[in-house]
Amino acid sequence: MWRRTVRQTDVQQCSARENDMELEELSVAEKAAMLSGGSEWDSRGNEKAGIPSFVMSDGPHGVRRQLGEGDHLGLGASKPATCFPTAGTVANSWDSALAEEMGEALGNEAHDLDVNVLLGPGLNIKRNPLCGRNFEYYSEDPIVAGRMAAGLIRGIQSNGVSACPKHFAVNSQELRRQASNSVIGERTMREIYLTAFEIAVREAAPMTIMTSYNEINGVYAHENKHLLQDILRDEWGFDGMVVSDWGGSNSAVAAVKAGGSLEMPSPGYTSVRELEGAVTAGTLSEADLNARAAEVAKIARMTKTEGVGRDDLLKDAVAAAHHEVARKVAENSSVLLKNTVIGAPARNGEANDAGIANSAVSPVLPLAAGTRVAVIGDMAKTPRFQGSGSSKVNATREENILDELKNAAATTGVTVAGYAQGCDRQGAKNQPLVDEAVTLAASQNVDAVIAVVGLDERSESEGLDRSTMAIPQVQNDLVDALTATGKPVIIVLVAGSPVELPWFDAVSAILYVGLSGQAGASATVRALTGQINPSGHLTETWPISYADCPSAGWYPAIGRDAIYREGPFVGYRYYETTNVPVRFPFGYGLSYATFTYSDLTADETGVQFTVTNDSDVSGATVAQLYVSGPSEGVLRPARELKGFAKVQLDTRESKTVRIEFDRYTFRHFDTAANAWRIESGVWTLAVGTNAENLPLTCEFAVAGDVDATPANPALGHYLTGDVKHVTDAEMAVLFGHEVIAPGKPTTFGVNDPISSWVDSKGFTARTIAKTLANREAKTRQKTGAPDLNMLFILNMPPRAMSKMTQGMVDSAMVDAIVKIANGHTFHGLGSIIAGHFRNQSANKRTAKELNND
Repeated sequence: MWRRTVRQTDVQQCSARENDMELEELSVAEKAAMLSGGSEWDSRGNEKAGIPSFVMSDGPHGVRRQLGEGDHLGLGASKPATCFPTAGTVANSWDSALAEEMGEALGNEAHDLDVNVLLGPGLNIKRNPLCGRNFEYYSEDPIVAGRMAAGLIRGIQSNGVSACPKHFAVNSQELRRQASNSVIGERTMREIYLTAFEIAVREAAPMTIMTSYNEINGVYAHENKHLLQDILRDEWGFDGMVVSDWGGSNSAVAAVKAGGSLEMPSPGYTSVRELEGAVTAGTLSEADLNARAAEVAKIARMTKTEGVGRDDLLKDAVAAAHHEVARKVAENSSVLLKNTVIGAPARNGEANDAGIANSAVSPVLPLAAGTRVAVIGDMAKTPRFQGSGSSKVNATREENILDELKNAAATTGVTVAGYAQGCDRQGAKNQPLVDEAVTLAASQNVDAVIAVVGLDERSESEGLDRSTMAIPQVQNDLVDALTATGKPVIIVLVAGSPVELPWFDAVSAILYVGLSGQAGASATVRALTGQINPSGHLTETWPISYADCPSAGWYPAIGRDAIYREGPFVGYRYYETTNVPVRFPFGYGLSYATFTYSDLTADETGVQFTVTNDSDVSGATVAQLYVSGPSEGVLRPARELKGFAKVQLDTRESKTVRIEFDRYTFRHFDTAANAWRIESGVWTLAVGTNAENLPLTCEFAVAGDVDATPANPALGHYLTGDVKHVTDAEMAVLFGHEVIAPGKPTTFGVNDPISSWVDSKGFTARTIAKTLANREAKTRQKTGAPDLNMLFILNMPPRAMSKMTQGMVDSAMVDAIVKIANGHTFHGLGSIIAGHFRNQSANKRTAKELNND
């Protein structure tokens, strides 16, 4: 792979003192102007101080460099770029070095497309499988998420481009995403929802970080001093720029005080006036303004791309090389979920009772040479390899499984006997399509069926949470019909999140490929035919049904407050503590090889053990270390992942594997002391291939900094992880305060979403909300994809209008809009008109002031 060597010595020669002097020469208004965007994707530079504007772009799994003004939802055209697998898929590789290799390619393309700051990776915790954006996030576990993100960040920044981990923090649902308040206990927040960000910051030093839309315990993330100053900067040592999510800034003055550096996309000059006025009034320290301006200036200087614009490289060798990287990532991230031994041995080369000619009992995968397959499913021919929303990439190439199977036939000996669509992609019942597929599958010319099924484009998107964990019913009906033929049915499962599998027992094999990027089809074919050995392991638990999920009873929150009632019992921490059966445990993944774990020992710095490949097939396994605290200690889940290693082994090979302890291994957050503590006592260490399969265990005495303290009996149901029956009183003990969810508001404010106007007493506001909702629903039904623009508007609070209209709307006009929401239509319209002219005059004065300066 072609790789650029980056030198930043020229930038670093500019001393901090010289930079400060340059900023000190600027007026308050000029420094304030640097703290908000100049357009949809550009910052504001300052020519006098030698501070260039810089470009930001979405890109957690591919650079989305938009043409012209652009938009932030992926609606407009963008330049071609490599579409790599999404974060939820990459995480299944459990390989931070592979994530770094992908990051190098991402950063390379960002540099050549004149992008200074690449907005990714996303590493929020997968609290619930229905979150519409889970495909963009790594895991339900912070150790996996943090280590994978750190690898990607290092790779991106090796090109002199800033990575931007997001969304900081406690962001777990898309419904009301700009008007939601995450109510969470401090210990849960620190241990579960912030640890991934901490690992990324400490281990990869990202230059930029993006705040989330939501409030956290009543304070917006972008103006949350506890989050941005106390934790991010003072505790973790972050010294970069904090940028708001697009439209996610609430108060420019409060943000600057708390540590928010840059608000995007562009509030025009409204924020400039607010900041200048606050400094003049003495309610904002100029030192805080200077600090934020310095952070923005630092990014501008450290990420100069100097107008390279070499996107033509993507048409040639670089594009081909990066396509290979995308394939490598997809190959290492596919997860073999099931692989059944089919039928009895055949005699004299005749077909066995499953219709496959063989001479020995063997699993259905990998497909043997000579196998004739029926390929069924719309996604086999028209691929789905990424999610919808701001991360959607204009891929340089596209592959599909049907063509890739045909192309590989000469090499693999596996031939395609035919193709059938099988079902309607939009979910409409169509019996002739099913009948065609069944006829093909039942043919004597078919030995096995490859059915490509999963979630469609409407199911996983920014701005929209899933309504169910099921895949479309027409696909379930199709699989049932295919298994009824008696032929082995191999499922290729396409989805960015867990799904229910009602036909699990009836199918012969399942290969989960996630959202595998533009080279996912060829990677899938290579796995099916044994050219590579699947080595992915799940980084989230797959429940049998959605009702089993710990937060199923209160997710997503439909009102303002999203209460994290389940506390630390997220994902496997819940299932392993309560012994609730699951479809696939966290960390699960099969292989064409078999592995044995043995000889576990522990010392003061880590654990060591042996892994052996017992088979005649080379392959890789993911060794996972879990710890359990002292039995007399504080409240904890039954076990928690604290380290892992991807181990590649040749046939019959053994390796000694070591996993080191670190600052995260034994700690817990003591809210009373506001500090991290380690309890002394006997801990249990366990090693294996998933959260349930842990063949190696040992006890280990830890000399901590506090004695083990029994959990408070008043925690009640939390003590056994039974969060579904937790009382309000028990929750108050966990949170450290009483939690009362507010009722439905009787009046609307600047931070209530447009969608809530359906309950307005005013006809105009009510009609606006209902019309927008109906339009989005009709578009989704007609096109098969969500209307991202409508979803954004519905979730948007009025105050965001002043942050996203390049100065056309100011805060006074927002107040007027809210009057309409509260039924004062004519008064509100009059105030809007008057405010418009007043705002235009103010903008002209501010522009003149800045130009004169």
